[in-house]
Amino acid sequence: MDGSFVSAVVILLLVMDPIGNIPIFVSLLRNVAPRRRMPVIVRECCIAFVVLVVFALFGKSILDLFGISDPSLTISGGVILFLIALRMIFRSAEGIFGEVPAGEPFIVPLAIPAIAGPAAIATVVLLASSAPTRWVERLAAIAAAMLVTLVLLVAAGRISALVGERGLIAFERLMGLILTAIAVEMVLRGIAVFVQHL
Repeated sequence: MDGSFVSAVVILLLVMDPIGNIPIFVSLLRNVAPRRRMPVIVRECCIAFVVLVVFALFGKSILDLFGISDPSLTISGGVILFLIALRMIFRSAEGIFGEVPAGEPFIVPLAIPAIAGPAAIATVVLLASSAPTRWVERLAAIAAAMLVTLVLLVAAGRISALVGERGLIAFERLMGLILTAIAVEMVLRGIAVFVQHL
């Protein structure tokens, strides 16, 4: 992966997909009181941020503990991202993440896996392991990407009203196509690294 700060932020934004998450957040927060929506979004973004920071700092150690290699993480993250992307393109009645508990969302599915999903976790672990000495830059990249995500999700209601339901569906499918390409790239990168190590 490119080691620059800007490219790390862009990669994280692509895999966290805040724009693609707008329809999900609007749908899941529809039954939440308007005054509670912003606190819920801020809380979920904070939880997702903590999860990503933990994996950026300790992800490699956790993987080593379970004997999981970088290629395995990359391939599995790509496969799960691919399945999520397919559900974004071919919408179903249950939504992208299937059935969710009634009431105010908490951690699942907004913080995890909508924001801090397997692809985002795999990405921060790979970014951290590619340059272990630049952990401050990696944490800053996660913080910057999360700040952009937070701003977009706080404005989700306004964006949804502006572009309309059809616009959101079209946007979601477009992001699904982009995520499909990212997922395939992750799988191919994992396979390439695995073959090199044979």
